[in-house]
Amino acid sequence: QETMMDHALRTISYIADIGNIVVLMARRRMPRSASQDCIETTPGAQEGKKQYKMICHVFESEDAQLIAQSIGQAFSVAYQEFLRANGINPEDLSQKEYSDIINTQEMYNDDLIHFSNSENCKELQLEKQKGEILGVVIVESGWGSILPTVILANMMNGGPAARSGKLSIGDQIMSINGTSLVGLPLATCQGIIKGLKNQTQVKLNIVSCPPVTTVLIKRPDLKYQLGFSVQNGIICSLMRGGIAERGGVRVGHRIIEINGQSVVATAHEKIVQALSNSVGEIHMKTMPAAMFRLLTGQETPLYI
Repeated sequence: QETMMDHALRTISYIADIGNIVVLMARRRMPRSASQDCIETTPGAQEGKKQYKMICHVFESEDAQLIAQSIGQAFSVAYQEFLRANGINPEDLSQKEYSDIINTQEMYNDDLIHFSNSENCKELQLEKQKGEILGVVIVESGWGSILPTVILANMMNGGPAARSGKLSIGDQIMSINGTSLVGLPLATCQGIIKGLKNQTQVKLNIVSCPPVTTVLIKRPDLKYQLGFSVQNGIICSLMRGGIAERGGVRVGHRIIEINGQSVVATAHEKIVQALSNSVGEIHMKTMPAAMFRLLTGQETPLYI
């Protein structure tokens, strides 16, 4: 209970109950003097701005379902207060009405079509010198992707990956030398790639993907919550089963475009305002935040 109460509601990114297990994930702001091994850093953090780390708690309790439902209820109450603060009567929006809207919407995710196209799935063999690193940077695909794996975010000039001419930024790596990377933590995937140093041949199974993800949220009225939160342009939490999840929104992605307008240099408040005031079809383009920072020169790539 003390651990739960230690997290402000707005910092909770994920909550679920699995049998007698409760999983809770939350963002915590790091003190400026803290170690630099944080998991998630907002753009410009090097200049002293906010730094965050993601914390995952796993509890065992006979009341697991009740605990998860209670936190869900807290979100519901907070959202009702948000509606009132914006002049909307929560009674005008029943849970059944929202559920009916959700049930009429299909999942929008280009990945479903893209991954099922055999032309996009490739088996590659790369040649390298013994003792030579592969020369890549990988990042997580983000919560909400159809297959949670790693994405090729950068390649070292003259390195084996770049020399091959077979890989592109944005490609999703499914397996390496027969070992599946799907569902593995980023650090584990990085360890597998580092372990290739003394090999001269590497077999990769990849899905060729563009670096940018397209999102389509269908919001019939302002009274329906979008179901995700943004901090400095980065999607930091997502309501499971909401219209945003159905639209292809992914946690950990940086929003780069909203309805055809670039928001790369747009202030946080204006991004929130643009999203809050949007109705109908909301088109967005996003990419993993770590990839965005690499491509924009905010971080120096560490090749493996």
